[in-house]
Amino acid sequence: MTRSIIPGVVSISYPTLVSSPLSLENFIEQAFGSHPQALGIILVEDLPDVYKSYRETLLKSGYKYAHLPDDVKERYTDAESSFSFGWSHGKEIMNGKPDTLKGSYYANPIVDEPNVPPEIKEQHQEYYRDNIWPDANEKGVEGFEKAFKNFGRFVFEVGCKLAVACQPFVSKHSRGSSFSLVELISRSQTTKARLLHYFPPSSGDTKITENEPIDNWCGFHLDNSLLTGLCSAMFLREVDGKEPIVVRSPSPESGLYIRTRGGEVTKVSIPEDCLAFQTGEALELVTSGKLRATPHCVHIGAGAEGISRETFALFMQPDADQKLSDTETFGQFTKRILADHYMNNST
Repeated sequence: MTRSIIPGVVSISYPTLVSSPLSLENFIEQAFGSHPQALGIILVEDLPDVYKSYRETLLKSGYKYAHLPDDVKERYTDAESSFSFGWSHGKEIMNGKPDTLKGSYYANPIVDEPNVPPEIKEQHQEYYRDNIWPDANEKGVEGFEKAFKNFGRFVFEVGCKLAVACQPFVSKHSRGSSFSLVELISRSQTTKARLLHYFPPSSGDTKITENEPIDNWCGFHLDNSLLTGLCSAMFLREVDGKEPIVVRSPSPESGLYIRTRGGEVTKVSIPEDCLAFQTGEALELVTSGKLRATPHCVHIGAGAEGISRETFALFMQPDADQKLSDTETFGQFTKRILADHYMNNST
């Protein structure tokens, strides 16, 4: 079964994706094509029951990590990887200034210790460092590593199945640069997951108004990836001395926004029981612009005081030596992008 459960957003069924991936070519074209209405995102519904518990456990773990003492969180940072492993907060440059609105925990849920030559590890530390995990007995985040890997591997496996469904579409639009999307993703050791905690506006912040820019919680950007897996965000209200309470989005305007191929900005709400996948800049480059990346941002509307946003993104991307163009590999491309977003910040 395949349908659109949100106006304009293509949705495909997980059982169909598993049993008949090549039957989905028209829906892949509708979601990822170049026509003006294409959003560059697709939903996968009817997921196995375990998905719900994996998502809830990890997103609540992200909230708990963000509330650890600052000195504890900073023990799990890694400046040498441009803060691309472990905890990162206030290091990334977004909209021209340090991004303090969200904190991130980065890791490769598929490979703990990349099996690449030492010189490659040294050259591309943003992808080939060993994972950094909180100590198993770190109070408040016990089970963090397991939760991260369980959910990350689940999303990766669904993404690999989606890559099979995408291959006819990719091949059709990649004349002269034929490649296997499935192989680039499945054999890669650069897969990276980002567990995100969007800090709630503090009582001292300027009150959020209807005139706030659309990308006020996370600026418009493109992912580095071939494909990016996304889950539905979880909103949590802080309660002094107690577990946070899961609440609805603070306002109809809060959430993920995408710019369509035709330039229109559209809000996309991912249902709790679905996964979403969108196209990244590596796919655009390796297909010489025939398959475009998906510009997206996050907006926080009025009424969000005391409410955090928890979510997760899995970036499925090629190895560092994969050519994206005649002059640039994925590793070189990444260094260029990181230089823009971190300005060589190592503090």
